[in-house]
Amino acid sequence: MSVTVETAKLPALLTALRLPTFARLWPEFCERADAEGWPAERLLAALCELELSEREQRRIQRHLAAAKLAPGKTLDSFDFTAVPTVSQAKVRALAEGDSLLQAGHNLLAFGPPGVGKSHLAAGIGYELVQRGYRVLMVRTSDLVQRLQTARQDLALTQEIAKLDRFDLLILDDLSYVRKDQTETSALFELIAARYERRSIMITANQPFSGWDAIFPDKAMTVAAIDRLVHHATIFEMNVESDRRRAAYSSATPTTSTTATPKNRTTRRKRHRTATSKLDHAATTRHLDRCHRHPPAMSRRPMSDVA
Repeated sequence: MSVTVETAKLPALLTALRLPTFARLWPEFCERADAEGWPAERLLAALCELELSEREQRRIQRHLAAAKLAPGKTLDSFDFTAVPTVSQAKVRALAEGDSLLQAGHNLLAFGPPGVGKSHLAAGIGYELVQRGYRVLMVRTSDLVQRLQTARQDLALTQEIAKLDRFDLLILDDLSYVRKDQTETSALFELIAARYERRSIMITANQPFSGWDAIFPDKAMTVAAIDRLVHHATIFEMNVESDRRRAAYSSATPTTSTTATPKNRTTRRKRHRTATSKLDHAATTRHLDRCHRHPPAMSRRPMSDVA
C-alpha cells in the first residue's frame, strides 16, 4: 500500500488536529533528528510528549483564571510561623487533594479579620489546581446574590448543578452575609446539595454561635453546621492581624531636625550660655596668671611728670 504524503500540508493538518506545540516545533526537531540519526518513533514520541506537557500547562492556566484566586496568595508565601495553630504539614497534606476531595471533605477557617484566612484558602486552592482539580473562590455575599437571582428565575437547581464541576468551592467571608439583607436559604440548599459529594471551604470571622444571624432560623443553622462539620478540618486562627502587626512594625518614632523658630531660639540661648562660660573661664585663667606672676611696674622719670 503506497501513501502519498504532501509535507507542505503538514502545518495545516496539525492545526486542524489542534496540535499547536507539534506544529511549532516539528521543523526544529526534524532537523535535529536528521542530524543525530533519530529513528522515526523517537521523533514522534518527543513531539507528542511536548504537546501533552504544554497542553497541561495551558489547562492549568485556564483553571487558575476560572478559580478567581487572589494573585500571589500561595502556601509558599503564607507565614505559618505567625499562625502556630495551623500545621503546615497538615495543610500541605490536604492540598495534595486525594484525602480532601474524595469524600467531600470540608475545610473551615475561623479567626478575626486580617489573620490570613483568605490567604490560606487561596493557597490551598492554588495547589489543588496545580494537581488537576477544579476550584472556585468567591465572596459568599456575591454567591448568595447569584443563587437568589437563579431562584427568582426558577433555575436554582441548575445553578447549583453548574457549581458541581468544581471539586472545591471556597466561600470567603461567610460572616458578612446577613439573613435580614438577603435570602440565605439558598446558601443552605447549596451546602446540602454538596454534602458528602463535593468539598467546601469556608472562611469566617465569627464562630458557629454567631451563625444564627446568617440563616433564616435556628433549625437551618444547626442543619448547615451539622453537614459542614461531619467531614471537616477546622483551623482556629485566633492570632494578631497581619495588617495590624505590619502597621506596628512600620510605625517607628523619628526625631525631627527641622529648624523652627523655637528651635533657633533655643540654639541661640545655648550658644550664649556656652560663650559666657568660655569667657568666664578665660578671665579666671588670666587673673590666676596675674596673681602668680605680677607684671613689673614701670617708673617714669621725674622730669616727665608735669
